[in-house]
Amino acid sequence: MTDADQHLTEIKLSSQELLKGRFLHAFSDAVQLPNGQVATREYVVHPGAVMVVPMLQDELGQWRVVLERQFRYPVKRVMIEFPAGKLDPGETSLACAQRELLEETGYRAAEWARAGVLHPVISYSTEFIDIWFARGLTAGERQLDEGEFLDVFTATPAELLHWCMSGQVTDGKTLAGALWLQNVLSGAWALAWHTAAGPGRAA
Repeated sequence: MTDADQHLTEIKLSSQELLKGRFLHAFSDAVQLPNGQVATREYVVHPGAVMVVPMLQDELGQWRVVLERQFRYPVKRVMIEFPAGKLDPGETSLACAQRELLEETGYRAAEWARAGVLHPVISYSTEFIDIWFARGLTAGERQLDEGEFLDVFTATPAELLHWCMSGQVTDGKTLAGALWLQNVLSGAWALAWHTAAGPGRAA
C-alpha cells in the first residue's frame, strides 16, 4: 500500500472469530472506512494454495495439458480443473506444487516455472493461489488422499480454450491458467523455467 491509496484504505478496529473448523477459519472485523464511518467485514483466513498447469508433449511434439474432473460439493457439479491444492504448514510453494501434481495425477516434472499469483475471492477470503507451469512430465502412480476421487485426462490448449468460451469450464483458477497458457504458447508472456534445484533460463 502506498500513500496514494490512503483514501481507499480501511483500518481494522476490532476482530471476532466466527468459526474455526478443520478447513475454514472465519472472522468478523469492525473497520473504519476512509470517510470515518464504521462497517463490518466478514472473511475467511486461508493458508494459500497452488495450481499447476502441466504441459505434456504428444508423439507429434504438440502440447497437451493435464486436467482433472472432480465433483465439487458446494456447486453440486463435476468441474474441469487444473491440479491444485492448499499449502501445508511450513511448505514452500514449489514443494506444494510438486506434491499436488504427483498425488493427484501421478506425474513428476523435470522443469518448473512460477507464472504469478491469483487472488480468487478478494471480497471474503485471504486466499492466494500461486500459478506454476510444469513440463518434462514422467507418468507414475497417483497418491490420492483418502476420500479424494477425480479423473485425470489430457486436452489440447484449443480444446481447453473452447471449453472456457462455451462455459463448460467455469472454475476461476482454471480460467486464469488458460489465460496464462494461451499467452505463454503464443510467446507473448515468458516464463523462467528451472529444475527443482534452482532457477534457469527464460523461455
